Amino acid sequence: MAELRIGWHPVLFPTEGSSGAEFMAQLDSMLSVIEDRFDSVWIDDHLLPWADFVAPETPALECLTTVAYLAGRHPAIDFGSFVLCQAYRNPALVAKMAANLQFLTGGRFILGMGAGWMEKEYHAYGYAFPVGKIRIAQLAEAVKVVRTAWSHGTDSFEGRFYSVSDIVCRPLLDPPPPILIGGGGEKLTLRVVAEQADWWNLSGTPESYAHKLDVLRTHCEAVGRDYNEIVKTYASEVVAVADKESEARRLAEAVPFSDVYPIVGTPEQVAALLRPIVDLGVEHLMLRFVDFPSVAGAELFADAVAPLLRGHDLAAGP
Repeated sequence: MAELRIGWHPVLFPTEGSSGAEFMAQLDSMLSVIEDRFDSVWIDDHLLPWADFVAPETPALECLTTVAYLAGRHPAIDFGSFVLCQAYRNPALVAKMAANLQFLTGGRFILGMGAGWMEKEYHAYGYAFPVGKIRIAQLAEAVKVVRTAWSHGTDSFEGRFYSVSDIVCRPLLDPPPPILIGGGGEKLTLRVVAEQADWWNLSGTPESYAHKLDVLRTHCEAVGRDYNEIVKTYASEVVAVADKESEARRLAEAVPFSDVYPIVGTPEQVAALLRPIVDLGVEHLMLRFVDFPSVAGAELFADAVAPLLRGHDLAAGP
């Protein structure tokens, strides 16, 4: 039975009009407060702000350079990409950068990868935007390239989209970074998860998450994978916690973020909303606190919600 781990998932662009420098200081300040109380930080991979409620010219931080900077400043917490769009960087370069981050951080990096979805971002930066099934096939090959690069010898891979020849990727810690794959497409994405992921992430209601777990289990059986080897993780885009329910609801209603299963209420109410997720076998939570840049919500969660959840027996999953 694994101990529940808790991570922070910030937005990588200011939503209240801060400059880039001010926003970076806000991130840094938040991490100074939570790095000894949370387990991880999850950094989005977008080249433009993904939201239509901020101006296109709003400063948006790039994922891996931000991880490198923040991980060096905050050595007590893990960092993960959430999730890298496979099209934005050659996967062999991703393998090298991830291995280097794992080496430099002493094993504190999780490589999250995904198929990509933001069409206008692709076009703005000159990338082709193929249909979804092609992007997922590219993701599957990209992960194979990364694992090829991380082999202990000199290895090669020849695929439909990507290839490497006699690649060597050093330095590389043993074990290398875990590979997290995000997404819930039942026919294609979850098959890639079953075949290749160390970790898996999705959001949604407890009911929808449970259904996706059933689909993932079926894929694991089909490919001969041990379902229990895959670390299940859960992301919430809206977490508002306060001593009074009315204040938590005010915080949630004051921001433009949305989620099909918002986590809003007092510490006891928030714990009750998350318990059905944890009971499904989820081992890691990635949470977006809507009151950021205030640190109050994260502090209250660490002090009053996390003990309730960690005191709750984690199931092995359905």
